[in-house]
Amino acid sequence: MDIKLLKREGNKTTFLMKDSNPAFVNAIRRVITSEVPTMAIRRATITKNSSALFDEILAHRLGMLPLFTDLSSYDLPEKCNCKGSGCTKCQVVVTLKAEGPLTVYASDLKFQDPKIKPVYAKMPIVKLLKGQELEFEAVATLGTGKEHAKFNPGLVYYKGYPKINIDKVKNPEEVVKSCPVNVYEIKGKQLTIVDQEACTLCMACVDAVDPKEGIKVEGSEKDFIFTIESWGKITPEEILGKALEFLDEKLDEFSALLNKAK
Repeated sequence: MDIKLLKREGNKTTFLMKDSNPAFVNAIRRVITSEVPTMAIRRATITKNSSALFDEILAHRLGMLPLFTDLSSYDLPEKCNCKGSGCTKCQVVVTLKAEGPLTVYASDLKFQDPKIKPVYAKMPIVKLLKGQELEFEAVATLGTGKEHAKFNPGLVYYKGYPKINIDKVKNPEEVVKSCPVNVYEIKGKQLTIVDQEACTLCMACVDAVDPKEGIKVEGSEKDFIFTIESWGKITPEEILGKALEFLDEKLDEFSALLNKAK
């Protein structure tokens, strides 16, 4: 398999995976959504809350805040030497003490480790009116998407590399209009493909012409366009790297068990 970087825009990265198969590419997608660890607030002890929101809603909002994640400095609680009881290698303490009138933003949270902080500083948490107070202590840890969606590193999806064949088209203007992602243009009265990789395989262009005319669109079964949209906790490259590391570990475990069974 060969992996080539196609495009990177902020936290969104698109790769071309050549000479692979749907089963393997989907395995990577599933590992990313369920096994790549990120940091999130796991629990909160709210000692004072006179805002308009219940404690449970506040705790949920805190848990869903995307946090920058330092995978080299922290262990998953279940893999830590403390066995999940809580130490500086597996958790970060987060505190807040605020009094209205003001809006509490993610940037107002105080983290024990300055490397761990909200990805989006201006994400609002709650609005406090005059006289209202909020005080809590929370704990952030690593976790995986199979445990809770708040640990999911981002969106991940793929499609077969679009293969488009054009023979004869009597109404090229209709084909251009039908495409929602501007794959086609008319050049010299000829229908031309200008952005093949943008094709979503929606088949709108095929439906826009007579079935007897020659437009054929299909997705490759061995080459894939693979996209990762990170929430910003870790980079798309880190996400893909961690997913491949996890797959390698599991395959090694399976190989060892298979050898024992012989």
